[in-house]
Amino acid sequence: MTQVDDQVLKAMKDAGKPVRPGDVAASTGLDKDEVSKAIQNLKKQGKVISPKRCFWAPAG
Repeated sequence: MTQVDDQVLKAMKDAGKPVRPGDVAASTGLDKDEVSKAIQNLKKQGKVISPKRCFWAPAG
């Protein structure tokens, strides 16, 4: 897991609700494309889920 992946996952946990990539980008100061790439990495690792279209949340 990269540092960006860690930042994205932490931001999702801190939000306490499903978030959009743009929300994570705004709260972390990261580029939206970086956030989207990190979300895809986290999805492959089973660390995030998409409870509804375009929204993401930590798994478990």
